[in-house]
Amino acid sequence: MQLDYFIVDVFTDTALTGNSLAVVMNDAALTTDQMHSIAREFNLSETTFVERRPPELEQREGIRVRIFTTQEELPFAGHPTLGTASVLRLTAPETVRQNTVTLALNVGPVPVRFDPEGSFGEMTQRDPEFGEELDPQQVARLTGLSEEDLNPAVPPQVVSTGTAFAIVALKSHQSLARLRVSQDDATAWLRAHGARWFYVLGPTGEQAPAWRARMQFNGGEDPATGSAAGCAISHLVHRGAVPSGQRVHLRQGVEMARPSDLYLSAKIQNTAAQPPTSKVSEVRVGGSTVLVANGRLFLP
Repeated sequence: MQLDYFIVDVFTDTALTGNSLAVVMNDAALTTDQMHSIAREFNLSETTFVERRPPELEQREGIRVRIFTTQEELPFAGHPTLGTASVLRLTAPETVRQNTVTLALNVGPVPVRFDPEGSFGEMTQRDPEFGEELDPQQVARLTGLSEEDLNPAVPPQVVSTGTAFAIVALKSHQSLARLRVSQDDATAWLRAHGARWFYVLGPTGEQAPAWRARMQFNGGEDPATGSAAGCAISHLVHRGAVPSGQRVHLRQGVEMARPSDLYLSAKIQNTAAQPPTSKVSEVRVGGSTVLVANGRLFLP
């Protein structure tokens, strides 16, 4: 069994930065266990598997893609979505319709629209679901921060556009240097409140709308988390911290020497409404992708 694969760096225009992704062309009807084994072999944060289907089905529903970490299958993740769509745009031009590649993920169809020139793509995520507001004191304790670091106008809250994160907005990005998530305690606490991980971000104070973010998890830190970024911009717009429709530049991965650049926006349908009745939609997360390597898997 021989399968083509590609390695890309996502949310960057410079190789060996951003967030790495392996994209496998699943032409052999791999089982779920086989996909898990291949993801563990690559040992990246995520590996995706592209399953091509009849053209009329792909045109109607999108290109079937499954996303795996080394431990589990995910219903949705941001940098695998953008990276996989970028690979398909390069290697399978028939999948591009009106500059858009639509992926059929476990959460449903997710379109990624590309600039006609260049490598920039922008996904439109599902409309957010706003979950439980979280106790700031407990959030501060579990993230190694002070309650004074948190922005009281944007209370920590569980938000999902396909994967649920606890979004924590700070007064300033400078507090991110002290972020130390107590993983053993945080994991159980977050699960009890319907979230998977903390996503912590703060404004840089620059003239243009700019934020910095970090996402720590068991075993390491993520250089770019597109799914969490969609939840974060939804939360910020929902709470009035960012104007509806304004594009925000978010940097992640700086502390781990894998700088990533994400560009976010979201809109409130009824600007007169206030949380929790205001509805957020058109959640967009964009960035560039760089092809780093391609090769072939040789499997039994």
